[in-house]
Amino acid sequence: MTAPLPKRVLVLCTGNSARSVLAEALLNHLGRGRLLAVSAGSHPTGKVNPFALETLKLNGIPAGTPRSKSWDEFAYPGSKPIDIVITVCSNAAGEVCPIWPGHPLTVHWGVDDPASVEGSADQKLAAFNEAFAVLKHRVAEFVALDFETLDEKTPKQQLTRIGASAP
Repeated sequence: MTAPLPKRVLVLCTGNSARSVLAEALLNHLGRGRLLAVSAGSHPTGKVNPFALETLKLNGIPAGTPRSKSWDEFAYPGSKPIDIVITVCSNAAGEVCPIWPGHPLTVHWGVDDPASVEGSADQKLAAFNEAFAVLKHRVAEFVALDFETLDEKTPKQQLTRIGASAP
């Protein structure tokens, strides 16, 4: 019996510089090959926030090679279908998203924006660690699901419930 193909997950946020980058790294690391996560933004900043990379490093999560990019890279005809789209900020949740190839399941996991925090480097890093803790909790719940036995309706309900949970 061959192993099932990994679920392809697209994590969206407006700037694709902080929360979506954290979630992408967590999904890929904790998913252990069951998930293939990428991230993108509706209006990408063009650079990954250095506090996001520092937070991943401090928590022992490989960052991979993140880059801030547009969601258009995943919405063109012929692009690989996405199974699940997760929005992690209120702006991306309210925006009109492209029509994704494969018509993926879409859920919202709102997380406060650590990149918007003003203050010292320590205060900013604390905000990133808080966002990281929320996302890690949600991703851990997500990867604990048995993808093979979920029916078409159940994942939406479970992923929506996970998006409302906090550590």
